[in-house]
Amino acid sequence: MLEKIKRIDWSIIFILLLFMVVSTMLVYSANLDNFKVSYMKNIYNFIFGLFCFFVVTFINFRIFVKLALYIYGFGILLLIYVLVKGVERFGSKGWIELAFGLDFQPAELMKIILIIAITSFIARREGAKLELVRDVIPVCILGLVPFCLVFSQNDLGNASIYLIILLGMFWIGNIKFKYVLIGTIGIAITMTSFYYYYMNNHDKIETYLKAHDKEHWMSRIDPFLDPANASDKDKYQVDNSKRAIGSGSLTGDGYLKGDSIHKNFVPVAYTDAIFVVVGEEFGFVGASALLLLYFLLIYRMILISIQTLDLSGSYIIVGIVSMFVFQIFENIGMLISLMPVTGITLPFVSYGGTSLMINMISMGIVMSVKVHQEKVSMFQE
Repeated sequence: MLEKIKRIDWSIIFILLLFMVVSTMLVYSANLDNFKVSYMKNIYNFIFGLFCFFVVTFINFRIFVKLALYIYGFGILLLIYVLVKGVERFGSKGWIELAFGLDFQPAELMKIILIIAITSFIARREGAKLELVRDVIPVCILGLVPFCLVFSQNDLGNASIYLIILLGMFWIGNIKFKYVLIGTIGIAITMTSFYYYYMNNHDKIETYLKAHDKEHWMSRIDPFLDPANASDKDKYQVDNSKRAIGSGSLTGDGYLKGDSIHKNFVPVAYTDAIFVVVGEEFGFVGASALLLLYFLLIYRMILISIQTLDLSGSYIIVGIVSMFVFQIFENIGMLISLMPVTGITLPFVSYGGTSLMINMISMGIVMSVKVHQEKVSMFQE
């Protein structure tokens, strides 16, 4: 046990503690004039998250890989259950109500489950090139099953993360270049076809979605693909977010002095739109500092991935890095019109018990890879 404690990367723990301070400050500011959640509850969430982090750290990550099939099956059953009996939150029927007023979102847990499942599958190749029928197609099925289930819950954000995890793990899994080329061409054709079909059949699609009680999809897609014709209501959050971030200029308006935030011009600023608080109150300097903090965290994770001699450990870390990088890019990008609006939170900063717990568990698995190395890598000598 003592040897494992010595192997812990304490710089990662320090970064996580910094995130706790930053997140709590931002949640407090976002709720100062329109109280919805307690900043103290955010601290409690972090304390519980850190507890999960240390518990998972001292569990050998290879156990998760060996039990991957059973864990994956459990995750799929949870997604099916929530699809049938789940509770709707923010337009997504993806929540399970627990005791003491707590909620749980299985789609968040499925992210780390998917990473472990794919790792278990491709690690058997021991670094050899992935074959189409034997490897690529089965791994795609592993990802597409939860994707379809979560997409059916009206949760585009988490569903899209599964696809990004697939791409990231195909890359580290040594996929053949011709499959990458075919996939890239296929994605490009699909996205281009979707754009032209959507723009040329906008009214028909809108009528269809309204008939099936899914018109909220239009309110998310229009501000991104067709902002000129999107309604003011649909563009409300994005326009106000850009205005607030821009008003922060170089150094911001000052902590607790964000006009747009405290006048409630930006909905749910304490969760999905918490980056607006950073941009408005701390400006470009504060936003850059936050991104630097993310860079340092991801750098330490990649360093562990390079140092480990166990391929399954490297695969898991790259999957988690892919998940975090996309979440950061999507969350910030949707607030400045670079990406469509989804319900993806900003890792370790946005308020949210389930997402924070899963992020902490993910970091615990990363640390488990480090402390359970059986050999010393040449990069550590």
